[in-house]
Amino acid sequence: MPEPTVPDPTDTPAVALGPTALVLGAISVIGTWVPALAFVTFPWAIIAGALAVTLGTAGIHYACHGTGRLWTAIAGTTLGIIGFVGTMTLIWALSA
Repeated sequence: MPEPTVPDPTDTPAVALGPTALVLGAISVIGTWVPALAFVTFPWAIIAGALAVTLGTAGIHYACHGTGRLWTAIAGTTLGIIGFVGTMTLIWALSA
């Protein structure tokens, strides 16, 4: 008998939101808080932090509905917030 062609509920793109947010949040935090990389990766840290927060909150939404893992979405959102706020604080401090 052939395999069923109905997709599994966990085979959606929403499953990748949490891990993607986690990676982008880590890039944002490393780009912001490592002094040797701060000025080289400044634009990337801002973009990665904002995307990590956006994708992480979407991942939290889908994880609460049973698709994806909650801990990766929460960790990615948290790292994205830390990286984005850290970058904005550095920009504010340097412009004063």
